[in-house]
Amino acid sequence: MMNIILHSDDINLQTYWKKVFGKDSKLVDDFEELYVIESSLIIINYSAFTTAYKESIKRLKELGNLVFVLHRTPSLKIAKEVLLYGSCGYGNALMKEHFLLSAIDTIKEGMIWLHPEFTSELICQIPQKKEKDISNYISLLSQREKELVFLLKDGNTYKTIAQQLSITPRTVKAHAHSIYTKLNVKDKLALALLLR
Repeated sequence: MMNIILHSDDINLQTYWKKVFGKDSKLVDDFEELYVIESSLIIINYSAFTTAYKESIKRLKELGNLVFVLHRTPSLKIAKEVLLYGSCGYGNALMKEHFLLSAIDTIKEGMIWLHPEFTSELICQIPQKKEKDISNYISLLSQREKELVFLLKDGNTYKTIAQQLSITPRTVKAHAHSIYTKLNVKDKLALALLLR
């Protein structure tokens, strides 16, 4: 089991995160103390970086840590930068508990987690391929998965797809995971990179 380490310069965030992660987490007050922690999931409030976050994330990763950056005012620009420098995720520091826990599960599974709206924005920025270029991939999917794959690759959320197809978001998620497995990708962003 991977340790969850929390670091924030905001007492309200510390309190909230400690409530969400409870006994499974440890609060570290001094940023420098993070540099002796190994093989853990480190959750850091963006404003708490004491040096340039590029170097901090790199140094924490060199110790075998996964780094998840949360921000009170998230932006796509910062999301791109922290992911580029090696963060495994980026999102709103005050997102609801179930989103935080889901993000942690995603990161622990070796995937990247990004706020869904940012994922959709990133996907929309990827140039589209001609449909004939993706036909080999699509042929691996069931008829229902084919319906979903085009909606997923265009950045739609599970909830939006569920509404369009009159199914539950949970069913969409199950189909999406089947699609990811068949196409050998880890998540919606990787799917978009493959198919757009």
